[in-house]
Amino acid sequence: MKLSMQLSYAGGFAESARQAAELEKVGLDVVWVAEAYSYDAPSFMGYLAAKTERVDIGAAILPIYTRTPTLIAMTAAGIDAISDGRCQLGLGASGPQVIEGFHGVPYDRPLTRTREIIDICRDVWAREAPLTHDGAVYHIPLPPDQGTGLGKALKLINHPVRPRIPIWVAALGEKNVAMTAEVADGWLPLFFVPHKAKEVFGPALSEGTAKRDPSLGTLQIAAGGILAIGEESEVGPIRELGRGMAALYIGGMGAKGRNFYNALACRYGYEEEAAEIQDLYLSGKKDEAAALVPAELLEATSLCGPESYIKERVAGLAEAGVTHLNVTPVGADPVAMIEKLRSWV
Repeated sequence: MKLSMQLSYAGGFAESARQAAELEKVGLDVVWVAEAYSYDAPSFMGYLAAKTERVDIGAAILPIYTRTPTLIAMTAAGIDAISDGRCQLGLGASGPQVIEGFHGVPYDRPLTRTREIIDICRDVWAREAPLTHDGAVYHIPLPPDQGTGLGKALKLINHPVRPRIPIWVAALGEKNVAMTAEVADGWLPLFFVPHKAKEVFGPALSEGTAKRDPSLGTLQIAAGGILAIGEESEVGPIRELGRGMAALYIGGMGAKGRNFYNALACRYGYEEEAAEIQDLYLSGKKDEAAALVPAELLEATSLCGPESYIKERVAGLAEAGVTHLNVTPVGADPVAMIEKLRSWV
């Protein structure tokens, strides 16, 4: 099992890059860089490439609506080049609040767009012929009746370091998970509960895997949660830190009937709690919403406890198909925690 970690920006980019350099020395395999509506991820990914030597540098995630498919491919190829083949391209649809509210573009056909973008990226990197694509969403070159008629099929000028850069997809809905299992290299699920994964995600994963090209290999899965090693009196308060984030996603990401995280909580069996959390959060009662996040869900989506407990949880994640243990170490010495975790996995 590989180790991955979402990089924190709390101390600024320079401090985060310094920590990433220390973490790769003790065995971290992948560092993920978020974007949301903060600074763009590729800028920091390039900075990390210059400050590290071995660790893979992943986007988690680049929203699919914010760039053309070819720019996504060019960006990943550029980061792969300056990092000597260490780029991992994470894609996701984000949500209407960010895409329409911050970027000002329609949030439409996310699954179709994702599938076509993956195809286009792989064609760009392969450079087997000038790029052409005639899909339901993207038409490359643009048809004459939609533009000047001067568009020309082109190849990427550079020869990419790798003709296939790993593509990960952040997916939760059943159709999106099935599509991810069919065409992506890896899957980035949030709030992954290993003992319920087969029940909740199993049918979609099986559907996609049945159509999967064998050349893609086994679907990689990155999941885990907050990491804190110690007795309950020490780590209990740290686990509780997850309440605010869980409430934000379950209650505040999207609107009623259009919140993927709320729908996932319902599929896990927390229908009543999910509805109450959303009502409270959307009415501005964020603390009350956080208080209603089930303790069972917090525990199942974190790694907080003594060494023996965490080892059991890691084994459970591996049994559920997780290939990349994705953790957020919280404590005085995150580097030491990653080093200890590396010795176990």
